[in-house]
Amino acid sequence: MSVEALLVTAAWKGPYEKDYNLVPWLTTFFVYSKRCARNKNMGNVTSAPEFHFIQLSEDPDLQPVLFGLFLSMYILALFGNLLIILTVSSDSHLHTPMYFFLSSLSMVDIGFISTTVPRVIVDIQTHCPVISYVGCLTQMSLFIIFGGMDNMLLVVMAYDRFVAICHPLYYQVIMNPSRCCVLLLGCFLLSFADLLLHYVAVVVNFSNCEDYVEISNFFCDPSELLKVACFDNFTSSIVRYCVGALFGLLPISGIIFSYYKIVSSIMRSSSSSGKQKTFSTCGSHLSIVCLFYGTGLGVYFSSSLSHSPRSVAVASVMYTVVTPMLNPFIYSLRNKDIKTALRKILSRVF
Repeated sequence: MSVEALLVTAAWKGPYEKDYNLVPWLTTFFVYSKRCARNKNMGNVTSAPEFHFIQLSEDPDLQPVLFGLFLSMYILALFGNLLIILTVSSDSHLHTPMYFFLSSLSMVDIGFISTTVPRVIVDIQTHCPVISYVGCLTQMSLFIIFGGMDNMLLVVMAYDRFVAICHPLYYQVIMNPSRCCVLLLGCFLLSFADLLLHYVAVVVNFSNCEDYVEISNFFCDPSELLKVACFDNFTSSIVRYCVGALFGLLPISGIIFSYYKIVSSIMRSSSSSGKQKTFSTCGSHLSIVCLFYGTGLGVYFSSSLSHSPRSVAVASVMYTVVTPMLNPFIYSLRNKDIKTALRKILSRVF
């Protein structure tokens, strides 16, 4: 007997009313087995909400193109970041604080892009952009942890360049190995604090939500979850702007201050070759900072104001996919030490 027929039979037991407790269990089983084909307006069958993502394009002819695009960007990101990690770990000349943080950034970028892109690839193939409540919270948690560490590592790298250029005589003392490990641990702890704030705001306020929740993005974006959580828009905006200012605007203010001091120090230098090397190193870092913070903060703060969810989703691709993919190539192509180490590795292989 099919599940549908079993449901009908259970619902019409007549005098055996004491057996009605079978109906909710069977209904839940039926709904989850037919998740992608069910009607969006059907009634509550489980206390946990179900999250539906928007598609980047509803044109069926573009689905293979999007699949190939996301898959190629994911492979490039994995290859580039793994190459940076291998290069830094294999060359003893690169065992310095600057490259320690660069390899840490590459590891975080692998986790960051792996949080969203594999799920998008599967959703495009299955035409089923649906995720469970637990799955959405897990994705949001990993996204905040890796995204927050990416965010904080950019600040730490700016601080490292500030010490190296403005206080070169004290660089080895200030940026000793134990200090570098403490800074890396601090990045994780601050990211975890960001996660706790979002958890309190999101999880508590989803307890009485409706069964069907639509997210105006292709992943469980924290700002979107704050927007659809079961509290008023004013409170949602307050939480969003406070968290964004604390973990977005303050770090970027630290980066701007560090580079202000760096530029002031460079302008006082008389060596043109030193200026060129410094601008080359700092320029690659600044380009990543502008791309990551420009799109990331723009999406986070404007998600409640935008009337075009698909444009928000496209902008999210820039800092969730494009930035982790470009990081290793920007740093390697503009850094002579990395290029020299890469030539040594390739000469050994070939």
